[in-house]
Amino acid sequence: MAQTGAAKRFDWPLLVWRAAAWALGGVPLLLLGWHVLHAQLGPNPVEFLEHDAGDWSLRLLLATLAMTPLRRLTGRPEPLRVRRLLGLWAFFWVCLHFAIYLTFDLEWSPSALAADVVKRTYITIGFAAWLALVPLAITSTQGWQRRLKRRWATLHKLVYAAAVLGVLHYIWLVKADLREPLLYAGILAVLLGMRIPWRGILRGRPLPRRTT
Repeated sequence: MAQTGAAKRFDWPLLVWRAAAWALGGVPLLLLGWHVLHAQLGPNPVEFLEHDAGDWSLRLLLATLAMTPLRRLTGRPEPLRVRRLLGLWAFFWVCLHFAIYLTFDLEWSPSALAADVVKRTYITIGFAAWLALVPLAITSTQGWQRRLKRRWATLHKLVYAAAVLGVLHYIWLVKADLREPLLYAGILAVLLGMRIPWRGILRGRPLPRRTT
């Protein structure tokens, strides 16, 4: 009977959602490591690494933003409970993308980074996106949430700016074949649009406060 009670208390749906979040962030990392170990990075290894890390940065950032609409659509609490994990995975991939660029393109030269940020627009935008995510990762814990109180939700709205800047960084970088970055832009537009209380606007009601 005790085991049955423990099984009932165990949150299987949350376990599944957490496993999915870990898989979404971790499996691509394992695959990337496999490509590196087996020297399967194509004719331009640095470009392959940067592109792969950048793609997963955006995918995980969009997945993070999708959790609030999923919560409202499904009525389930699990999406919000894995949102922080997905956000940290997104930040990890952004940092990996940035580290690859710093290591192989700039050899960790601060002056070269400063020159790129000033002269190359897509680097400026990408660097701004990374800067927007840094305070979100630092303050992602419950301790910081309690410390900042209402300011925490305001601060974490920077995730919207980071996502927009990330998509713009990709569009500005590619320039030629825009299909993939425009797909991300479309997904982002839908996710942001789902946060707008259209019924209230059409009926002239005041906008309610929403969490990220």
